[in-house]
Amino acid sequence: MQLLKDTQRAKVTRNGAGQVVKCFFGPNKHERFQNEVRVLTHLNHVGCGFVPKLIEADEEALCIVTTNAGANVERISETKLAEVFQQLAAYGVRHDDQSIRNILYDHRSGQFSVIDFEFAELLEPATSFKQALDKVEQLERLIDQELSGNPN
Repeated sequence: MQLLKDTQRAKVTRNGAGQVVKCFFGPNKHERFQNEVRVLTHLNHVGCGFVPKLIEADEEALCIVTTNAGANVERISETKLAEVFQQLAAYGVRHDDQSIRNILYDHRSGQFSVIDFEFAELLEPATSFKQALDKVEQLERLIDQELSGNPN
């Protein structure tokens, strides 16, 4: 196992299969574990493609296993950082720690990924928020088509 992070609250490693294993320690470890599982489950369910996929959650050991979401980011503009977290909100989640340490870059997909959801908050109603955003984008496309005179 390759050590990725070791703090008073969590130890994060990468196993031989390339998956990420995060074990929770310290204050409120049960609540933080449950919240991370709840948020990742929600994001996976609504099809958010720039967060790790939850593979396993062991409530007894307080450990989760996820897909590898990429490599650490050394630099990112403030504008891009804000944009990534705004996109996350479109999937019904507010991240509590919007910093570069919670952003990875996935070279396979060519996009930034967000990690570390133990203190994140689900926005209510999350699913209908995403649906409303999709509807707004559809309406904007229709308006653009009308204004350009292109009915397609």
